[in-house]
Amino acid sequence: MQETDLSDEKLLEIAKNAARNSYAPYSNIHVGAVIVTDDGKTFTGTNIENSSYGLSICAERVAIFNAVSNGYRKFKKIAVITSDGKGIMPCGACRQVLAEFSENMEVITLDKDGNVIRFKLNDLLPHAFRL
Repeated sequence: MQETDLSDEKLLEIAKNAARNSYAPYSNIHVGAVIVTDDGKTFTGTNIENSSYGLSICAERVAIFNAVSNGYRKFKKIAVITSDGKGIMPCGACRQVLAEFSENMEVITLDKDGNVIRFKLNDLLPHAFRL
């Protein structure tokens, strides 16, 4: 965890470094994520697969669970990338978990040409489930 106001490019670099810790023997897709709290603290996560596929977990959820387990509940952005520097979008399950805490969160990744792209979470999941 660090406290700072990092550029999108730096956040993607942190996420890429986190992806190096991925455990992905089945998909061979190594994903890293870094989530930024409202006060600028960052928490990383990486995907962890399991031979019982349903027990696997995505990098985005590891990052937010890491932050929440450290007492944070408000987030402004998350960056997601693969270890080979390719962009990747959060899956539906991750979008729903992120929406639990901040529907207006910014999602940062790369397009197919390697350009930084940004979305608002509520644009990616416009009708998040709510009780």
